[in-house]
Amino acid sequence: MTMTDFSSLAVAGVQALRPYEPGKPVETLERELGIREAVKLASNENPLGPSPKAVAAMQAALGGVHIYPDGNGFALKQALADRHRASPAQITLGNGSNEILELVARAWLAPGRSAVFSRHAFAVYPLVVQAVSADARVAEALPAGADQPFGHDLGAMAALVDESTRVVFIANPNNPTGTWVGGAELEAFVAGVPAQTLVVVDEAYAEYVEVADYPDTTQWVARFPNLIVTRTFSKIHGLAGLRLGYSVSSEPVAELLNRVRQPFNVNTLAQAAGLAALGDPGHVERSARVNREGLRQLEAGLRERGLDFIPSVGNFLTFDVRQPPGPVYERLLRQGVIVRPVVNYGLPTQLRVTVGRAEENARFLQALDAVLAAA
Repeated sequence: MTMTDFSSLAVAGVQALRPYEPGKPVETLERELGIREAVKLASNENPLGPSPKAVAAMQAALGGVHIYPDGNGFALKQALADRHRASPAQITLGNGSNEILELVARAWLAPGRSAVFSRHAFAVYPLVVQAVSADARVAEALPAGADQPFGHDLGAMAALVDESTRVVFIANPNNPTGTWVGGAELEAFVAGVPAQTLVVVDEAYAEYVEVADYPDTTQWVARFPNLIVTRTFSKIHGLAGLRLGYSVSSEPVAELLNRVRQPFNVNTLAQAAGLAALGDPGHVERSARVNREGLRQLEAGLRERGLDFIPSVGNFLTFDVRQPPGPVYERLLRQGVIVRPVVNYGLPTQLRVTVGRAEENARFLQALDAVLAAA
């Protein structure tokens, strides 16, 4: 029997697609290298874990997992609508905010249509654009010496928008650079985009940001019907393993997103945990405080070692090892510390480290000393 070349039968965008590469799991590292008590600082997870209230809600919901979840997510959407002073009809729930990004691509992108995003932006943007065979237009980022090194250049992005552009992706703050766009600049950009172009503002790390001019763009949706704002429970809420995200948009946009959303895409435990997490602002405040202190610890440690880093308002730092980062990354793995290479983001000598607990940050810096000394 002749083997069929299924790759050649796939749509053009998928044929050349390279899958997203997640951070290496602790279990995999320990199994491969025989290491115990490894530390994962690779995927921007909350080192405190989820709210105890979210854990209790999941435990209480376990008895009902033989029943399909609420496909409309009524209670969670109502709570999110209250949080963002919106209506439930403006909320779209996702299996992580990544799914919302994919839904946007499925609903509005196709061959002959284009999407705009920045160099060094979140890796999922080019993936979802390529998967639907749309045209990806990549704006050059701000230079290394700018106030926001390697951050979004909104002027360069605006210059790439034309009549074919259906979507613009803006991560604020951006992963992996940790850079951000101020309210006045971002509002002017959204106001200047053609009405037929959707602007997706990805605010996955919004709850960590502590700068005065950072905008909550969920409050702009009433004025800009072409605006979609995505948020996630994976970061500060510590629910990454449940995959729960959402968007706030105009009702017509949300209605279209829900047409392409899979039924029951958000499971029972995720809905219960998300609802409970919204009811525990104290956990969010503690998580933000630990992150603030951890950022200072890592920044000071990198300065002491003479290593440059991109100033970040998220829960991670991207730092420059001034050499190909692969060997440094591998040696850190052998020290039991998992960080994240970002060569695929166009940052050829950098690594990204997630902010952990104080003792985890100290272990990373100690491991880095051993690695750089050996090099």
